[in-house]
Amino acid sequence: HCERTSSPPVHPSGNYFRDGQTKIGNVEGAQEESRSERRKAQLAQWRDKFIQNLQSAGLLMEKEESSSVKKAIHYLKLHAPWDVLVYYAEELCLRAPLQAQPQPDFNTSAQVLQKLWVPNIMKDSVPNRPVDYYTCAFRKSKMEKFLGSDDRENYFTNTQRHRIVYEILARTVYGRRKRAEVGVARLLNEGAFTGAFPLHEGPFELPGCDMQPDKLNKRQVLYHYWSNWLKWYKYQPLDHIREYFGEKIALYFAWLGFYTAWLLPAALVGTCVFVSGILTMGSNTPAKEICESGGLYLMCPLCENCKPWNISDICPMVGYLFDHPGTVFFSVFMSLWAVTFLEYWKRKNATLAHHWDCMDFHEEEEPPRPEFSAMAPAMEENPVTGVKEPYFPEKARISRMLTGSMVIVIMVRPTGVVRVLLSEAVTIKLQINLIYLVSPNKTLPETFFPTEMHRTQTQYEDAFTFKVFIFQFVNFYSSPFYVAFFKGRFVGYPGHYGTLFGMRNEDCGSGGCLIELAEQLCIIMVGKQLINNVQEFVIPKIKAWRQKRALSSVKKAQKAEQPKCWEQDYELIPCEGLFDEYLEIVLQFGFITIFVAAFPLAPLFALLNNWVEVRLDAYKFVCEYRRPVAERAQHIGVWFIILEALSHVSVIVNAFLIAFTSDFLPRLLYQYKFNNDLHGYVNFTLAYSPPSYNYSSHTVCRYKAFRDENGKYTLVYWELLAVRLGFIIAFEHVVFFVLRVIDWMVPDIPESLELKIKRERYLAKQALADNQEALLVNEAIPGNKK
Repeated sequence: HCERTSSPPVHPSGNYFRDGQTKIGNVEGAQEESRSERRKAQLAQWRDKFIQNLQSAGLLMEKEESSSVKKAIHYLKLHAPWDVLVYYAEELCLRAPLQAQPQPDFNTSAQVLQKLWVPNIMKDSVPNRPVDYYTCAFRKSKMEKFLGSDDRENYFTNTQRHRIVYEILARTVYGRRKRAEVGVARLLNEGAFTGAFPLHEGPFELPGCDMQPDKLNKRQVLYHYWSNWLKWYKYQPLDHIREYFGEKIALYFAWLGFYTAWLLPAALVGTCVFVSGILTMGSNTPAKEICESGGLYLMCPLCENCKPWNISDICPMVGYLFDHPGTVFFSVFMSLWAVTFLEYWKRKNATLAHHWDCMDFHEEEEPPRPEFSAMAPAMEENPVTGVKEPYFPEKARISRMLTGSMVIVIMVRPTGVVRVLLSEAVTIKLQINLIYLVSPNKTLPETFFPTEMHRTQTQYEDAFTFKVFIFQFVNFYSSPFYVAFFKGRFVGYPGHYGTLFGMRNEDCGSGGCLIELAEQLCIIMVGKQLINNVQEFVIPKIKAWRQKRALSSVKKAQKAEQPKCWEQDYELIPCEGLFDEYLEIVLQFGFITIFVAAFPLAPLFALLNNWVEVRLDAYKFVCEYRRPVAERAQHIGVWFIILEALSHVSVIVNAFLIAFTSDFLPRLLYQYKFNNDLHGYVNFTLAYSPPSYNYSSHTVCRYKAFRDENGKYTLVYWELLAVRLGFIIAFEHVVFFVLRVIDWMVPDIPESLELKIKRERYLAKQALADNQEALLVNEAIPGNKK
């Protein structure tokens, strides 16, 4: 209990006003600190006007205070009465239940195992599963048609109440509307309030062992059956997640779980390819020749201050693990895997969107953003709904969008140049890869996007996500691209080395550029992911400790009292959204598809990381974050478009990687023209240093190139170039053709779902149709016509 009173009784969850009957829709906290008097007066004026306008909007509120000698924290508990809920439910197009229906099972693996009569250890009996309904848009005039409409206390779910209250908070003006002084989000940024959040539904700690599972609150159910590390192999309770956190967060976890499950076949095939390289390593003739050559091949120095070296000093057996015919097969497999995964995710997403009543949310139901409404200079009719809405001229929006885009372009160019220069200058490979362990701050680009005036929150987030991802793409992928396609390409030859800013261009190491790329990917997929998981585990705990320490003086002053639920939730850290979570996994998807030819074990390490990632994120949302406002969403947004783009880029990159960075095609050409067993291949790939260089250095050395003694390209070089270009064209055309076939064969919406949608539309028409037949009969009676 949050408060102990004799009359009236307090509701067990504690999320009620003092009367024990009025539900709290939201809580706001204001903290008085030392500021300039003028600033404090401005914030107080904004707060007072904001609270006054909230009362005018129909919200009920109650104030609480926690204070000490040094600090006072004021809480404002908000509640939306029935009339306000009904009004905004219709305006926000909330879904209303028409008829209960059986709970479907969306797990394909569960359906397959059930048909095969195989026990499913991944299935878990989670209590209190939400009921599934046929639904339609809420209408006040049709209230009697909806199930449970006579129970005002429980008709609207807690997440619907939170959404309505937060919508009012987002729309309420506190200053001048033309300055966009609207909404609680800006007041939080200004410092007028220190928090605005819905309350968790009780503690997450489990009660005694004798507690019945169906008696647990929703948060305890999620803690025990979802965020528990012992449940790592169980299905996620997606319906419970959606009921507690909303569709947007539930879709993220559904996508993350779906992607993790699809990583399993990719990891198995990649491991088999790697193992096949180990088993056939002993039959690698070029590697044997190098290891047994002794001092036969004296290689030219790799840098200005380096000395000549013997090729036998390196035994390239390890390089064969990442550069053998199996990697070509795996590149094709991963390209097909990526597109097939995305096609089946579209089916899964459509099924979940319909199941959660948000299939037409973005097109028909999503309201304009409060900032857009406040700044829009005109009103125009929505072509879909026919309702007049705020409108921003297209020309003005395009100019604002171009301004934001140019900022990203300006930031991306120096980022790529700096990363390439770092790779040029730093010689220790570990230091080169440390650039991946630091994630750049996204606050700088975020400041430019609110001026673009996107109509809906989804459009704003998609534009923001796409532009920041372009920045992050260059930031994370520039060094692998440099190593794969630029490093060692502009070196020149002995006596005529290429230079940049007076320094000799960097050459690949003795093992080749593909080995360096594999080392980078190994550090990224193992080291970076491990550090990220440690950070995700430690940083929230440090933030929570700092938050509790900042409030320790207030807690000491009231140590005799039991802390109230809103005080406990205020000690938690604010939820920062899903951007960082999506970004981490999407970047991982890029690494395991774009550069998979260099590191076949990447899907395996991604799978291990994601098993941990699911439980880490679940624990953060249930135990360490303040409860976020439940948001609706139809799909994962622009992230899906980014994933599709990465899957297509991966086909092109892997084709060039095999053609120009791998030794697969040179070996194939040598087998075809000279020797099928690859005897003499090492000598075939090495050129002699020019006589002018030999005279100055007094040493004849070899270097890897197809040049004659004068440094001119040989006929073999041009033949190999033609083979490489032909391979790229053939690889891309074959793979893209198969991808289009897969896209055509797998429909975006399952046939069973299409039938279900038609059934629901029929029921909605029957439930909400006016009694047209009665009107026609009434008009047909003589004397009733005017």
